[in-house]
Amino acid sequence: MTQNLTAASNRLDVSTAPIADQQHYGDTLFPLAYICQSPDATLEQAAAWVKSNRDLLLDESSRHGAVLFRGFPMKTANDFDIFMAALDVPNFPYKKSLSNAVRVNFTERVFSANEAPPDVQIFFHHEMAQTPIFPERIAFFCEIAAAEGGATPICRSDVLYDRLKAELPDFIRDCESRGLRYTNVMPAANDPNSGMGRSWKSTLEVETTEAAEARLRDLNYSWEWLPDGCLKATTPPLPAVMDVTHGRKTFFNQLIAAYCGWKDTRNDPSAAIRHGDDSILDAGAVRRAIEIANELAFDLQWQPGDAVLIDNTIAMHARRTFQGKRKVLASLMAPRTQSFQS
Repeated sequence: MTQNLTAASNRLDVSTAPIADQQHYGDTLFPLAYICQSPDATLEQAAAWVKSNRDLLLDESSRHGAVLFRGFPMKTANDFDIFMAALDVPNFPYKKSLSNAVRVNFTERVFSANEAPPDVQIFFHHEMAQTPIFPERIAFFCEIAAAEGGATPICRSDVLYDRLKAELPDFIRDCESRGLRYTNVMPAANDPNSGMGRSWKSTLEVETTEAAEARLRDLNYSWEWLPDGCLKATTPPLPAVMDVTHGRKTFFNQLIAAYCGWKDTRNDPSAAIRHGDDSILDAGAVRRAIEIANELAFDLQWQPGDAVLIDNTIAMHARRTFQGKRKVLASLMAPRTQSFQS
């Protein structure tokens, strides 16, 4: 599949091109890759190209799951901000999210992908699928590629759903009919040494326990205050499967990340996730789901200046461990709400 897109107004030459290990599903590629072939391209030209092709790029991110941009003139967080702003999709500021991870903001639109230590693996997940509010799309940008490791694996969750339905129909039926419920313990102050280290004050945008309880009540969470000032919070039942369009279903959740990775001095993965009716998940089925997701993984090997636009309802992402300095930034778009309907 080759497609040339040249914006007549700025003469920017961009085409789709194959990349190493690119996956094929029917008439889609994962990820679809756009390569900028204009060596003297400017950021202004790149933003104009994005604006000219906005509808196509958004459609392709949903159809293919992810769109990679390589060779475009982006070097900094501000460059990435301008590139993403050209898509004209509502921003979802990180401070407004209920995510568990500590992040560092660089602009109102751009923040660090995750501040967890480099030897901590981040497992597959849909961004914020463990909360009632999640972004429809997420984008990543590589400012500095790690000296070793540090790939961002991505996985098509519609393909994963189909595999699970064929191999583990009872498990999928339980996921669809019961949903999922997540529990995590939020510290009293941000803990940058944990992928689950965002404080309850930061997560809930409050300063007092009374305000925290009011916010949790509005979100239909249950909670418990622990003696050390930490807050143990449990979500209402949330979907484990999403019907995105015309019967296309995805395994949309945080099951793998919660089951494998929600572990620090406060959190125990064995207590992090249950079905929505509080029943225990089939451990064997969960392990098989993890195996299949890893089989389907495409490892995005970053090059400085790369950006990728992901439809968060279609594709999961993760992070490999790494050595050396790595700076990958993120941007959230189009906040959506979800609730479980049995």
